[in-house]
Amino acid sequence: MSERVGIVAVAQTKYSANRADVIEGELVYEAVKQVLQETGLKFAQDGTGIDATITCSQDHWDGRTISNCNVMSYVGSHHSDEDKIAEDSLNAVYAAFARVLSGHQDVVLVAAHCKESQADKWGVENTALDPIFLRVLGLDFLSSAALQARRYMYKYGITPEQCAKVVVKNRGNAKKNPFAQEPLDITTADVLGSQVLASPIRQLDMKPTSDGACAMILATEKKAKKLCSKPVWIQGVSNCYETHYLGDRDLADCDALVKAAKKAYSMAGITDPRKQVNVAEISEEYSYQELLWMEGLGLCGRGEAGKVIDSGATQIGGQLPVNPSGGMLSGNPTVVAGMTRIAEGVLQLRGEAGERQVPGAKTALAHGFTGVCGALQGVMILGKA
Repeated sequence: MSERVGIVAVAQTKYSANRADVIEGELVYEAVKQVLQETGLKFAQDGTGIDATITCSQDHWDGRTISNCNVMSYVGSHHSDEDKIAEDSLNAVYAAFARVLSGHQDVVLVAAHCKESQADKWGVENTALDPIFLRVLGLDFLSSAALQARRYMYKYGITPEQCAKVVVKNRGNAKKNPFAQEPLDITTADVLGSQVLASPIRQLDMKPTSDGACAMILATEKKAKKLCSKPVWIQGVSNCYETHYLGDRDLADCDALVKAAKKAYSMAGITDPRKQVNVAEISEEYSYQELLWMEGLGLCGRGEAGKVIDSGATQIGGQLPVNPSGGMLSGNPTVVAGMTRIAEGVLQLRGEAGERQVPGAKTALAHGFTGVCGALQGVMILGKA
């Protein structure tokens, strides 16, 4: 790309099981306030401040239609330029990136929030399915994920022990992340001994209920260099949607992710992601998904992710660290998770990730998804140079 878009500030709340102490706007402002203070920016459409805002929220989780109305006064949207994204928030950053590239805005704020604690997860997820053929079956994301996990494990020989190793790694990494909700010292035996929710998925194979928010500011290259001493550049981004009907897919594969990754890599000039990506933040609501998404991202071959987790390559000190933050499994809200992955990638490339820092990281991959069995997949490549 001839024009570059930089991320100049990122902020996250600490993720929690229940933030009943605040309304949605107050929650998102906890993150927004930090990026405003870091940059010194104000909301102004005269070329001196933030030109536009992209918000990300979901009506069903907020319990109202037009859920961005809950936060508009907290993100500078009144009498200003605002768009809402209702998918995973990686797509909100994608929209802000496009806004800046369009030449119509120089500085864009992105903010995402979700309070899972105030909604019925199973009911919300059931509404995401086709109302004629699938919703009436009582399917939700968990029962559908169990179908996908079983098919993936059968086709490629992935074992429950290998999935459990993902949980042990990510919950352990979370001990080094001050934003993580549930860091744990656990073993594979603890994971395999936890309650079965929908076979083969057990309690510890699934992320906990989570509330939280994330915010960041994007800017043109010229303004990014003035606003920040260490801007991180968006080098490539893409998304792709799967077919909606589960029966039309081989759930052991993730073709939409493969396509999204290839486009993002092409934009970023990456020809061998296994060697050129230094750290990967992958959204994994369930443990098997980290392995399946790694394969879709081309970070290993089809069916090879189990052997990769066995080898220790995805540990913080390994050849390709995956989720040094602890990932979704340690507690991130749906909707917000994709932006969390980007924020963690930015911290890694700035060298500001603290105890979870991957030494010498120059290129980071952030991944987000939405919907049943990863229906909408998004990939973003970040670079420090």
